[in-house]
Amino acid sequence: MRNLLMKVSYDGTDYNGFQTQPGGHTIQDYLEEAIRRLSGEQLKITASGRTDAGVHARAQVFNFYTASPIPVERWCMALNTWLPEDIVVSDAMEVPMEFHSRHAAKRKTYRFTINANQYPDLFNRRYQIHHHGKLDIAAMRQGLSHLIGTHDFTTFASRKSTKPSHVRTIFDAWIEKDTSTCRPGTRDQGIIHTFISGNGFLQHMVRIIMGTLIEVGEGKRQPDDMKVILEAQNRAAAGPTAMGKGLMLWEVDYDIASQEKHND
Repeated sequence: MRNLLMKVSYDGTDYNGFQTQPGGHTIQDYLEEAIRRLSGEQLKITASGRTDAGVHARAQVFNFYTASPIPVERWCMALNTWLPEDIVVSDAMEVPMEFHSRHAAKRKTYRFTINANQYPDLFNRRYQIHHHGKLDIAAMRQGLSHLIGTHDFTTFASRKSTKPSHVRTIFDAWIEKDTSTCRPGTRDQGIIHTFISGNGFLQHMVRIIMGTLIEVGEGKRQPDDMKVILEAQNRAAAGPTAMGKGLMLWEVDYDIASQEKHND
């Protein structure tokens, strides 16, 4: 028996999220079916976390136990032959038996993308939201800075959250602006990428943060309001939940090397 870790990227547009649910048609369902077709094993995978319907992933991580003798270097290509074209497994490695994708994660980073140009981008419309009006990006950066640190993020959690604690740590949060798509002499602002990196996230947390941050950019709220909103610990104090299509699970970090050394 081996414990295999894999990385998968996916376009979440047409799926009901990552985690298996009664309605089916999830990323997990397709991965487990591909593993069944390849190895003959009916098993459950464990992921670093779930993503909601319409949300994408650049590097989601999952692991599973297998008795299959298939060499680890052959898994990716073999699985991809059984997967839809919008789900791609890109890496595989053997990890210690006690490794758990969710529990062992040290840091997760999400990216949220806003197209702040005058017109939508036809070819990237599935991965960004389009904002018609001008945004004060400096104000958004200032507002975002209030979220760094360890806080109770109840304000930015879905009312349906069942987590016993809403305390999370945001290690870093920053905004990058790509002006390469701006047309000279227009009001185009470019593509705005917001990155938020932390030890864990609550349901809809990044999307609610972004919905509130956009209101700061629009001038409807002041940057320092983010601190007051956070301290309120009340979902009603925050802005709307931003559309899922702008969100991507960007990276999940582990300290796998130290675990392997510990087991030597």
